[in-house]
Amino acid sequence: MNQSTGRSAVFLEEMGVGALWRLRQPVAGLPDAELAAPAGSESDAADVAAPAVAAVAAAAAVPAATPAPARPVAAAPPDGSTAWFDDAPAPPPPVPVSDQAIAAMDWNELKTAIAKCTRCQLGSSRKGVVFGRGDRNADWLVVGSGPNRADERDAQALSGAAGKLLDNMLLAIGLQADNNVYVTNLVKCRPGAADGAERAPTAEENAACRPFLERELALTGGRIILTIGQAAAGGLIRSPAAARGTVRRLGGIPVVATYHPEDMLRQSDTKAKAWGDLCLAKRTHAAAD
Repeated sequence: MNQSTGRSAVFLEEMGVGALWRLRQPVAGLPDAELAAPAGSESDAADVAAPAVAAVAAAAAVPAATPAPARPVAAAPPDGSTAWFDDAPAPPPPVPVSDQAIAAMDWNELKTAIAKCTRCQLGSSRKGVVFGRGDRNADWLVVGSGPNRADERDAQALSGAAGKLLDNMLLAIGLQADNNVYVTNLVKCRPGAADGAERAPTAEENAACRPFLERELALTGGRIILTIGQAAAGGLIRSPAAARGTVRRLGGIPVVATYHPEDMLRQSDTKAKAWGDLCLAKRTHAAAD
């Protein structure tokens, strides 16, 4: 470098004006890089600027980091079905209440237990349970085999026309349905056939519901039982033999059997026989006083 050129460069540097270097190709994402050449010859300035240009170019050559793809989240099927839950484990079935627990229940506990009962298959097909009705401190207990469709709909033991006939039968021997009389069934859920028809409860269903009935008898303190219908008489005493016209016993409680009011509505000739059964029951109750 000659003296005149070196002197000019010194003067320019003192004045704050150096040689200006600009990249020919701008780097994406960065402003145009401007590098001031230091004092000296153009070749010296080029030697100083070269490393900076190389650094900028290297930075431009490094690709930007690509974010990791988000983990897909399972979405419900567009049709709104719940098939995607099929693999979830089923909750354990409720444990049926034990005979010992039922034997210690009060009325409210008994009603709650019956409403949630799973002691037989009727609990999975019922539309409702049918509790007993009447006086909870009654001497007289009227027991049927099981509720029918009308009883299930009305949630009342012996409802409809059959219930009215029963009330009139009791009234004929000086009893009122809501005073000193408690009406219930061997089973509290309606037994139904596969085609929906009415049927009598099976021995297994009677056995599953028996602790509830025995607790009802114990809580009322009843002194005589009137069964209505052959299925109720055989299911209560656990014997298929005909029981009409005789006095049987369940423990120390006398049991008298008569016709079911539904049968009496269809067969008028049974009413005279039923009257004889009612009179037998009344005499038996009076003799126990």
